[in-house]
Amino acid sequence: MTNSPVCRLEASHLQSGWGGLEVEVVSRQSAVVSAWAASPLKILVPRPRGPSVWAYLSSFGGGLVAGDETNVTLTVGPKARCFVSTQASTKVYRNPGFRPCGHRLKATLAEDSLLVLAPDPVQAFAGSGYEQRQEFHLQPRSGLVLLDWVCSGRVARGERWAFRRFQSRNEIMLDGQRLLLDSLLLDPADGPFEDPCRMGRYNCLALVLLLGEPLRQAAASLLESVAARPVPRRASLALSASPSAQGAVLRVAGENVEDVRNEIHRLLDFLPALLHDDPWQRKW
Repeated sequence: MTNSPVCRLEASHLQSGWGGLEVEVVSRQSAVVSAWAASPLKILVPRPRGPSVWAYLSSFGGGLVAGDETNVTLTVGPKARCFVSTQASTKVYRNPGFRPCGHRLKATLAEDSLLVLAPDPVQAFAGSGYEQRQEFHLQPRSGLVLLDWVCSGRVARGERWAFRRFQSRNEIMLDGQRLLLDSLLLDPADGPFEDPCRMGRYNCLALVLLLGEPLRQAAASLLESVAARPVPRRASLALSASPSAQGAVLRVAGENVEDVRNEIHRLLDFLPALLHDDPWQRKW
C-alpha cells in the first residue's frame, strides 16, 4: 500500500492546508480514486461513487483564521461528473496582524467531463483580509458550472462590508488558451462601501458561470430568460447575463443573502438532471 501511486502523491503534498480530489469513471460510474487533505482543510465525500460524485470542502476551525491558506487540486477524468460545495459559508475571521489568508484552487477537466463548483458564500468578518484565486483548465467538450459569491459579513452584529480587503480571481483556460478572466477587488481604500456607486444597499454579490459544450443549451436558455425580465426600480435583487464564447456569465446582487441564494437555485434548476439528483434538496 505504501508504494502505490496515490499514497506517494499524498505523502508529497502533506503541507498545511493542501488537499486534492481526483474523480474518474470506474465501471461506467463516476468514482473518487484519490482524496486527501491536511489541516485546516477537510474534504468530505458523502457520495464517492454514482452518476456523479459529491464532495464538500470544510475546515477544522469552522473558518479561516489569520495565516490560514488552503490549496485544492481537482481532477475530473473523461466522462466523469463531480459536484463540489462547502459545508457552510466560508467564514474569514479578523486578522489584526494582516497575515496572509486565502484560498487557491486548480481544476483540470478532461473531455466530456462536468464539474459543478458551487460553494456557500464567503463571509468576511470585520478586520479580516481574504484573497482567492481559482484556475480551471477545460477541454473542448468539458463543462463547468462555477458559483463564486461573497456577503457583507455579520450584518446582525453591525458588521457590513467591514473587512480590510477582499479579492477573488477566476481564470478559465480552454485547450491551453485563456477563455475568461474575472477578478473582483473590494478595498475600502477605493472609497466607502456604502457609496451608491459601490455596494450601496446590497449585501451580497454573486458570479455564476456556465461554460462548455455540455452547458450550451442551459446557457442559451438563461440568456434568453434574463433578457426577457423587466428591470424594476429599487429592486431588492439585480440580475444581469452576458454571453461568453463558450456559455454565459451571470451576476447577481441582492439586499440579503437569502434572496440571492433563492435566485441562484432558480438559475441552476437544470443541475439535478445533469447530476441525477438535487444536491441542494437537503441543504437549501
